[in-house]
Amino acid sequence: MELIEETPYRFRVERHGDMRVPGMVFASRALLSSGEAQKPLEQVANVATLPGITEASFAMPDMHWGYGFPIGGVAATDVRRGGVVSPGGVGFDISCGVRLLASDLGRDALRPILEQLMEGLNRSVPHGAGRGAVWKLSGPKEMAALLGEGSRYAVEQGYGTDTDLERCEDYGAVGDAVPEQVSERAVQRGLEQVGSLGSGNHFLEVQVVTDVYDNEAAEAFGLREDQVCVMIHCGSRGLGHQTCTDHVRTIEKRMPRHGLRVPDRQLACAPVDSPEGRAYLGAMAAAANYSRANRQLLQAAASRTFQETTGRSLEMVYDISHNLAKVETHEVDGELRELCVHRKGATRALPPGHLDLPAGLAKVGQPVLVPGSMGTSSYVLTGVPDGAAFHSTCHGAGRQQSRHQAARATRANELRADLLKQGVVVRGASARGLAEEAPAAYKDVSAVVEAAEGGGLCRRVARLAPVGVVKG
Repeated sequence: MELIEETPYRFRVERHGDMRVPGMVFASRALLSSGEAQKPLEQVANVATLPGITEASFAMPDMHWGYGFPIGGVAATDVRRGGVVSPGGVGFDISCGVRLLASDLGRDALRPILEQLMEGLNRSVPHGAGRGAVWKLSGPKEMAALLGEGSRYAVEQGYGTDTDLERCEDYGAVGDAVPEQVSERAVQRGLEQVGSLGSGNHFLEVQVVTDVYDNEAAEAFGLREDQVCVMIHCGSRGLGHQTCTDHVRTIEKRMPRHGLRVPDRQLACAPVDSPEGRAYLGAMAAAANYSRANRQLLQAAASRTFQETTGRSLEMVYDISHNLAKVETHEVDGELRELCVHRKGATRALPPGHLDLPAGLAKVGQPVLVPGSMGTSSYVLTGVPDGAAFHSTCHGAGRQQSRHQAARATRANELRADLLKQGVVVRGASARGLAEEAPAAYKDVSAVVEAAEGGGLCRRVARLAPVGVVKG
């Protein structure tokens, strides 16, 4: 597919076929040549055919192939002009996201107790594909409260403080959640997984701030050089996966009623204001609240272990999701419009002065948390005025090898030894899981961040390097 280079970090896919808007890809030539670019570009074009899509079908620098939408895809549909919602624009791990916690401990003080800390975190943080969690809910009634209130409910039950909620997207809970739209099967899958990492690319990392690029923003976020931090990356576990599965089936079945056709059945969609669209959005918001509570519980477990091992506390920097569809108001062609903004493998990046920011962040913008691959750097960014793609940016490094390819190309024991030589202690990962998540399986996260910043999506605040990893 032909790409027209508008700037070194912006490429356009011209309208063709049934595309209603062009495609806009934020990347560099180097990133586009790493991994398989053709399939996700075809998905960018497919997304551009969705009814009501506005401005462009966007792809972030960490773009790679996904279900329906590319991972790293952003699309906004106009609610009042026939706009649709597509579960493929959110994905199966609803509200998967990242939480960053900061301490007042320095790297030198951590060194002699790092192994002890990682052993403690490995024991206290449930991880892996099956059951096991920080909090086993009593039943559907307690689950309904959690699905409605997210992190707020966890804090009410003693797992955190109100200060944590101030630094959460949506203050810890997505509004308009409808727990009744989450199936009984999804609820049963989620009852014993609240407060667990899961598997795949999810992790808990102990990190050290190595570079600060924006002193004012870093100070507002509570970050400084040589500081020990903890980053948590996880999502909505089996409950979110089942919720997506349930609603995709219903929506696909009922598309003909609305006269809708899509070039890929994985883009199954429904008008935002239809019964099916509202049902999905209500269930998605409830699953998102489960994900927020999940990270809140993991924070509580990690904080307890950190306090016991180091004698220091962990404070919330921010919690942000990268798999969500939200109805937001944006200016388009000089008028304010109500848009359903899909961000799949893409992160909201609010600019300074945005009304949704808490007072302490209003001057500098919203923290954006971009994890690297295991053994490589992670970044903290912030939103910028006039940020493109409806104030969205990248969410990570982005795969350039499938899990199968990575497992075939990597010897787990050698990788573990290499990471240890780099000063990174790994706990919890199976040999297969470790190989699948090898750094070589991912794009260069620094190049991804450079393209995001160069494309006008965000700006860098700080860089963090891992010293310890707990993997599923």
